[in-house]
Amino acid sequence: MNYDWDWDAVRESLPLLWDGFRTTLLATVLGMLVAAVLGLAVAIAGRAPTRWVTVPVRAVTEFVRSTPLLVQLVGAYAVFNTVEPLTIGIVVLGIHYASYLSEVYRAGIDGVPKGQWEACRALSMSPRRTWQAVILPQAVRNVLPALGNYAISMFKETPFLAVITVTEMVAEARQYGAYNFAYVEAFTLAGLIFLLASYPTSLLMRKLEKRLGH
Repeated sequence: MNYDWDWDAVRESLPLLWDGFRTTLLATVLGMLVAAVLGLAVAIAGRAPTRWVTVPVRAVTEFVRSTPLLVQLVGAYAVFNTVEPLTIGIVVLGIHYASYLSEVYRAGIDGVPKGQWEACRALSMSPRRTWQAVILPQAVRNVLPALGNYAISMFKETPFLAVITVTEMVAEARQYGAYNFAYVEAFTLAGLIFLLASYPTSLLMRKLEKRLGH
């Protein structure tokens, strides 16, 4: 069966896909911001001296990591159905990826030489000053490439937001294809946009890894 490629469909769908791409990009940027901040907080909380903090934190983290993102989105949408769907999507993406980034941060913190901790104690630095001035700058520097890779992964998982009625890029492609019987053109164009956005970022992360000596 032969298929005739429709360039008119490409031209018509591009503005719609661009609108969807802006939603996709917004969800990725804000979701990654939530994940980066929350993941760091979870990593630090996991090192608390009391089990009353570490046990609940680890339990919640394991629960989030062990359940599919799709299930989390649908569950949150069902519970918080009065909240804007995009807001729900951003928060769920952030929490989901925070559970993974917490382990990335933990590895970065564990990678700081013990001598750094000992030097801070010898200088009578407060715990807050130790974390802010010595530990976190080194830990974050070590995990920057991993953070970038997770950002790319989140970007490619934003199509899941369609299940909670967020009209991101793939949802726009599906709607255009349904109305105009041009699924091939719309989805191909959406895939190319994903590629053009994520591949340069992937190359940048590789250069960053080499620069940082990973």
